Amino acid sequence: MDEPILTVDERAAINTGRWFSSLSPSLRHDILRSAYVKRCRDGELITARGDPPEDWIACAKGAVRVSSTSISGKQITFAYVEPGVWFGDTAMFDGDNRTHDAYAHGDTTLLCVAKADFHKILATHAEMSEAMLRLQARRIRLLFGLVEDLNTLPLRARLAKQLLHLVRSYGVASLGDGNETRIGLQLAQEELAHLLGASRQRVNQELKSMERDQHIRIEPGGLVVRNREALMRIASAETD
Repeated sequence: MDEPILTVDERAAINTGRWFSSLSPSLRHDILRSAYVKRCRDGELITARGDPPEDWIACAKGAVRVSSTSISGKQITFAYVEPGVWFGDTAMFDGDNRTHDAYAHGDTTLLCVAKADFHKILATHAEMSEAMLRLQARRIRLLFGLVEDLNTLPLRARLAKQLLHLVRSYGVASLGDGNETRIGLQLAQEELAHLLGASRQRVNQELKSMERDQHIRIEPGGLVVRNREALMRIASAETD
């Protein structure tokens, strides 16, 4: 179901996004003026691998699960796009088809800019080209970081880094304990394992170990981080 405007919270998520907030007021205005809002239910397909690019998209609420299907038919999750983050522009530039599937994770709100409008903005604002280069450069840096972590850090350190990232992106302060933060994004342990390039069994073992050490608490509705400083120390480990 499409809605004509963003809510106050959704608009704030877009406006405070690291990349979008760095743009000039006139460029931000033209992007927002050209965009339309799409609301998706949990599990709804947003774009499919092999589809031609039709929209440039930002997540305004919820999350977008980026995944692919292996030859055996198993679905593998690569990333979750958080509120304030734009995606889908690679295919807009090279004109090739979408490289991955994208699904709504939870009730999700998207801000979409049609392909024709995207290129119009690109032609109208000289600033846009440099801004898109910065956006792509940040993605490349993040990708290199992930590859480096996968090859140099033990699973426990990678898990701690992922939990800290989820706290920054989806953390909800606990009303009962100011030191605790609940991760608002609900992920099954298998989904978390996909992000870390590990088995669900190994991730489960590490989570239980962190719970015994009172760094986190595992609840039916998700994870609660109890000691962020301890996770930061674990994340800084370099060897097993």
